[in-house]
Amino acid sequence: FYLIGSRGVTDWVGGGLSEIFRALGAGSRFESIERGVIDLRDLVYYLSLAVMFLSFNVISLDSKRWSAGGHTRTYRRNMLLAGALIAANLIVLNVWLFNVTAARADITQQREYSLSPVTKDLLANLQEPLLIRGYFSQKTHPLLAPLVPQIRDMLEEYRIASNGNVQIEIVDPVQEPDLEREANQTYGIQPTPLQAADRYGASVVNAYFDLLVRYGDQYQTLNFRDLIDVQTQRNGQPEVRLRNFEYDLTRAIKKSVYGFQSIDNVLAGLEKPANLTLYYTPDALPGPLAEAADTIQKVAGDIQAKSGGKFIFNAVNVDDPNSGISRKTLQEQYGLRPIPVALFSDQTYYLHMILDTGNGQPALLFPSGDLTEADIRTTIESALKRTSTGFLKTVGVWTPQDTPTPNAFGQMSPGFKRYDTAINQLRNDYNVRPVDLSNGQVPAGIDVLLVIAPQGMTEKQQYAVDQFLMRGGSVIVAAGNYVLNPDQFTGDLGIQPVDGGLRDLLAGYGINVEQSLVMDPQNEPFPVQIARNLGGMQVREVQALNYPFFVDVRPDGMAKDNPILANLPAVTLNWVSPVQVDEQKNAERDVTVLLKSSPASWLRTDTNIQPDMQTYPELGFPVEGTQQSYPLAVAVQGVFESAFKGKASPLVETTEPGTEGPSPDAANPQNLGTIEQSPDSARLVVIGSAEFLNDIVFDLSSRLTGDRYLNTLQFAQNTVDWSVEDLDLLTIRSRGTSARLLNPLTPQQQSFWEITNYALALLALLVLAVVWRVRQKNEKPMELHPPRKQAAGGSQNTAAHAAR
Repeated sequence: FYLIGSRGVTDWVGGGLSEIFRALGAGSRFESIERGVIDLRDLVYYLSLAVMFLSFNVISLDSKRWSAGGHTRTYRRNMLLAGALIAANLIVLNVWLFNVTAARADITQQREYSLSPVTKDLLANLQEPLLIRGYFSQKTHPLLAPLVPQIRDMLEEYRIASNGNVQIEIVDPVQEPDLEREANQTYGIQPTPLQAADRYGASVVNAYFDLLVRYGDQYQTLNFRDLIDVQTQRNGQPEVRLRNFEYDLTRAIKKSVYGFQSIDNVLAGLEKPANLTLYYTPDALPGPLAEAADTIQKVAGDIQAKSGGKFIFNAVNVDDPNSGISRKTLQEQYGLRPIPVALFSDQTYYLHMILDTGNGQPALLFPSGDLTEADIRTTIESALKRTSTGFLKTVGVWTPQDTPTPNAFGQMSPGFKRYDTAINQLRNDYNVRPVDLSNGQVPAGIDVLLVIAPQGMTEKQQYAVDQFLMRGGSVIVAAGNYVLNPDQFTGDLGIQPVDGGLRDLLAGYGINVEQSLVMDPQNEPFPVQIARNLGGMQVREVQALNYPFFVDVRPDGMAKDNPILANLPAVTLNWVSPVQVDEQKNAERDVTVLLKSSPASWLRTDTNIQPDMQTYPELGFPVEGTQQSYPLAVAVQGVFESAFKGKASPLVETTEPGTEGPSPDAANPQNLGTIEQSPDSARLVVIGSAEFLNDIVFDLSSRLTGDRYLNTLQFAQNTVDWSVEDLDLLTIRSRGTSARLLNPLTPQQQSFWEITNYALALLALLVLAVVWRVRQKNEKPMELHPPRKQAAGGSQNTAAHAAR
């Protein structure tokens, strides 16, 4: 029974016959408990085997006393019939339970094989039918075939949790040409060439292993690369398993459902009407902005007329004594300060919008762009989507320009400023838009701004970041002071200081990224080229060495209560600088130190990052200065003062005194003046590493430590989730195959446990020997009786005596 269900046999037979063998054999019944799931079907299966063979054993023993006569024929027939009925009923019971997937207990630490409340809530609130269709070829790779039943079981749980709103279909496109044509032409699902082997030989087949999620006119597809994770076992054989099926599927469902929404759906879903109030000073507005207030009122009035009472708009003239609102009231109630008409002008104006949807704190809106109807409509609708649930958020990503560089042969090679892995990961959950910021503004509709490795930024670009934060936006900055700069000719690692970054801007907010590098003995190994002297010849080789520049932060260095770090076992920051918080400037803000190094770390200012293993064999670098824990990443929320407060706006063209030039009234309509203070909804996350999201770092890390780099990607995703207050998927994202690391052992600890293992084994042998010896000494010898004289008839009596 075990061999029938073993992977070797099921892989050999292939096709639908393998499913029958898996259901009958005991070899496949260990898969659930191996994952940490107690399945009722497996328990009933083993209980059925025990009952059936115990019954057969009873019948077999009882048959020893059966006679072949006719008077026992009825008894023999009834016994055999009873055994057959017992076996038949047990078979029927197992067949009936085969499709029952709900009766199981998930005893894994994070309940990795049970639907989370997030998934259940999403399915329970579906307004339209949701189709999940699995495209699985009957003839596929033998390592993929065992995953299909697991997927089918999980899909059944989705169907049950949806109360009938989820329709599940499992099809083989090869056998259904119409569905295959639809999959190819409509959804872009194509077969994947896979090496398949069965009892007839090995061949390359075009197989399907895809999922389609369709909701209304929106759909998402997942192929086998999105669903599986491949690990190499110690024997060199690959192990294929589902990566994080619930997260992958729920993410696809969420993206389809949220993409189906419209602004009408948002307003219809509000429990209370949304209130938009325009606070403005029509008599004090600069010339280019005089028409902006009228445009805002026109657009907002149009949205109100079509909202069915779900959107209410009011315009308030702050300088009107009868309005009931004064400038002082705005400053005290909302912290809104007027905008100066010019740098040193005593004239100020208001052109602020407050949106209150009843779902939290009112949002502060500032029109941007050219102040056309389209720009203002985008600003209002984006704010409505941002403050409500059921919409995909938009992440604006700024990255430095990747300039090709010449290699050792004079040919141009791609630069080292590539961040596609992190950006593509964010696209799984958000709309991601690259932003340039060269015009001094963040485009309308951006919910969170992610700035990776800021360098060479102009004053206008820094101004755009500052004013986005002042508008109450969320900003994430990978703000390390050093960037990767390998030597193109020797291939040696190298870094260089950042020029034109955001260090001064962040210092204005009280966040100081120091000009030094944190080194930590708790680090992630990294491939480094080492020069060895072999008989006078220098030989360069690559070794995986402890690399203190790659700080490995474990749970004891994380803010455990912050959702950004939910269930993360480790985060690696590369060439990271300490991030210090000015307590005086941040006294009124909510500050959280997200990550910090171990207490044994120290600082280094030398940019030579090549290890010297001969002089310093343990770490490759000397331990310098004070060893202590350093903050590496912080999250700040609250009211910020603009770093451009009291300064001329970079968007205003200025002229020398006494010369002709544009007046403030002729300024670009994009310039509304500098907003000097943010609302308390503004969020800022500063990470002291510029390169922890670099593709090159991910590639090298994956070669040595497998999927460990996924922890860093999850940290980046969690940070964006927290910034837009979209925390739904945080609870299930970390259930996947990201590395769950053990605490590192020192050489002394390794020696201790190695000696302990040998000592325990030797002690166990000694205990067994002592127990055996004691039992042997305490064993009483067998008492021997003297021989008796044989009576007449001798041999028979002797035999009888011996028998007794």
